Amino acid sequence: MEGGGGILPEKLKEESQSGYVLPTSREAGGLKKSSWGFLLTGIAGGTLVAVYAVATPFLTPALRKVCLPFVPATTKQIENVVTMLRSRRGPVVDIGSGDGRIVIAAAKEGFTAVGYELNPWLVWYSRYRAWREGVQHLAKFYISDLWKVTFSQYSNVVIFGVPQMMPQLEKKLELELEDDARVIACRFPFPHWIPDQVTGEGIDTVWAYNMSTFRGSEKRP
Repeated sequence: MEGGGGILPEKLKEESQSGYVLPTSREAGGLKKSSWGFLLTGIAGGTLVAVYAVATPFLTPALRKVCLPFVPATTKQIENVVTMLRSRRGPVVDIGSGDGRIVIAAAKEGFTAVGYELNPWLVWYSRYRAWREGVQHLAKFYISDLWKVTFSQYSNVVIFGVPQMMPQLEKKLELELEDDARVIACRFPFPHWIPDQVTGEGIDTVWAYNMSTFRGSEKRP
């Protein structure tokens, strides 16, 4: 009969004969440390997965063949775009709208403005910013690849592009936009179009192209 948490001599004898050895205090400490090691490894692995899940939508566009990475517009760039929109009418679209700065600025000027962005995190953040600025009724944002969107319904097109994509985008807009449309390019100009207006310097330079000018020059002999 066992009592007081002790072990009968017969039981000890049996365990000794069977080869069973009770763990020493050092071995028990090692097992405890091993358990903590597994736990910390699991936490670190989970953190890396979480970071990957959040960062992937930001990095993926930059890894495409024709990329449009997110680089926030400067205050001066936004001012220059708004200048190019003055005296203009009709809806505005920002191709690759990022965190929504251009769309929100256009909405504050009274334009119905739309932003297309491939990164869902930026789209959700843009919607929040539009709500915070009180222009959510004028500023709309959609998760979409710019190459899968038709821009024929927009009178004013804004693009913060990169050199690799401008020739292909130039052809797309030529086919889709109406004669009264204006295209505003920031940071990099289109390779073949001649701008009707240029403002700003350096990275803040903005080029405005009127489709009527382009189409008119095409019709001349």
